[in-house]
Amino acid sequence: MPAPFHQEDDFKARLDAGLWWKLLRRAFHLKRYLIPLFLSALVLAVCDASFALITRWVIDGVVRDGTAANFPLYAAAYLAVTFILCACVWLFIWLAGNISNRLAHDIRRDGFDRLQQLEFAFFDTRPVGWLITRLTGDCDRLARTIGWGFLDIVWGLSLVLMIAVSLLVLNWRLGLIILAVVPPLALVSRYFQKKLLFSARDIRKYNSQITAAYNESIQGVRTTKTLVREAENLGEFQTLSSRMFAAAVLNARQNAVYYPIVLTLGSLAAGLALWRGGWLAAHDQISLGTLVAFVNFAGMFFNPINQLAQRLTEIQAAQAAGERIMGLLETEPAIKDSPAVLARGAAGSPARIETIEFRNVTFRYSTGPVVLENFNLTVQPGQTIALVGPSGGGKSTIVSLVCRFYEPVTGEILINGTDYRELPLAWLQAQLGIVLQTPHLFKGTVRENIRYGRLTATDAEIEAAARMVNAHDFILQLEQGYDTPVGEGGNRLSTGQRQLVSFARALLANPQIFVMDEATSSIDTGTEQLIQQGMANMLAGRISFVIAHRLSTIRRADRILVITGGKIEESGTHEELLRRRGHYYELYTNQFRREREEAVLESGA
Repeated sequence: MPAPFHQEDDFKARLDAGLWWKLLRRAFHLKRYLIPLFLSALVLAVCDASFALITRWVIDGVVRDGTAANFPLYAAAYLAVTFILCACVWLFIWLAGNISNRLAHDIRRDGFDRLQQLEFAFFDTRPVGWLITRLTGDCDRLARTIGWGFLDIVWGLSLVLMIAVSLLVLNWRLGLIILAVVPPLALVSRYFQKKLLFSARDIRKYNSQITAAYNESIQGVRTTKTLVREAENLGEFQTLSSRMFAAAVLNARQNAVYYPIVLTLGSLAAGLALWRGGWLAAHDQISLGTLVAFVNFAGMFFNPINQLAQRLTEIQAAQAAGERIMGLLETEPAIKDSPAVLARGAAGSPARIETIEFRNVTFRYSTGPVVLENFNLTVQPGQTIALVGPSGGGKSTIVSLVCRFYEPVTGEILINGTDYRELPLAWLQAQLGIVLQTPHLFKGTVRENIRYGRLTATDAEIEAAARMVNAHDFILQLEQGYDTPVGEGGNRLSTGQRQLVSFARALLANPQIFVMDEATSSIDTGTEQLIQQGMANMLAGRISFVIAHRLSTIRRADRILVITGGKIEESGTHEELLRRRGHYYELYTNQFRREREEAVLESGA
């Protein structure tokens, strides 16, 4: 299997405007919130800038008119602006919250939908924890950045523009002195932008790896304890945790340097305004109110710039999440219906599968070695094809190709004489019933897990399927019968019970193709006998592929294929292969001898 894929290694070294445009386009369907948010941010910027202008108006009025100044009018102006400002603050908090939550919901939904469309090969190289982080932490961070960041950027840019225009209109020479601080600020921001971006990406990368490590450790806790690997696992986890800690400290240190520089430049601008403006006011070249307005504007000017700098930092940090999210959403399934198949829809799909044929099929996983080479096989309805042979020989690959979880590199797989890539993928996989060596049950009741095979099934149909695979009796003995919760992953049931439930679930779907991959290798002999008694009902009239570890389960197969090195070494019925005294004969006699020895030892005990 290829090494785990880490998309973090492919990130760009600068802010990607194209990426953020794609993300914003995904938010455009929320325009009923975005447009009012945009307008409220503009009005809020106008209100913020108005306070300094009103103060100038009041001071100049008092200087000119003294106690005769129109104080009620001034008070009314302050109150009106304050009321509008409060209304805008309430409105944009409500709007930004809606945008953030709705966008997170939509991204999670689309991400989950895309994961279900992707082929098995995608999951071969990506840890579960890596994928979980995409749809949890990355998704939430991205939604918050777009929702709240959009607001602050619109507000900040609007306020900066209004203040800059006001400064130049009031006194363009003094305004230019204050605005002269902006170029150094731009240079500082550009310098820190790259550094903050890299450290933020490292944080997200190590966070993903830590989540993957959590998931793997929890799933493998039994193996860890039996091999007494707790200390080694802790050491490996500590290494990841230490790397994330170092990246987080570096990011915090960079922020701790960046923000004070911004504040210092703001204070410098206010000092220049006070120094030069004071001289101009002393020589009656500007009014006292204008001087106060300039000082206020100088102090205010760098507040939105500081907010913009913070949002830029957050955007830089969130870009890593954005790249991962868009990387997932834009990943095209390698196995999907062609445009011609999509145009036809279900039309032309056969009602009944008459033949499945492998014609000169060659296959390899990614860039690995060839697993199957020029493989040929034809199967008719009602036939059970058993696949045996050494591990890595190609048995699971054959059934994965039948199910179109993977597709041939060369050659064809034909259904009723038609290349199955010319048939709808959903139609093919609706014809499948699959039972794996380690069955997966979902959290819920026994009844709900069986009904998972066909959601419209009645209780009577569920019980009929359970009876056919000899699961009905054990289910009735459970505490609540069919309504007994199975626990997380079915952990409240034994392995054999989970297997019987999975057989009933597969049978309820009424598939035309049955695939059993080592389905009886991890259960006791008694449960195996129950399954074998029900298999005749399950496989009747269907095409079946059985990968067998216990050869006793396939003696009645129509054809047994011994697969070695991706090729058919032997083919025939159980009796025919035994008479040939070849590879199958050796496998069967060795296994039969071991089973007899185990039976003797158990009886002696």
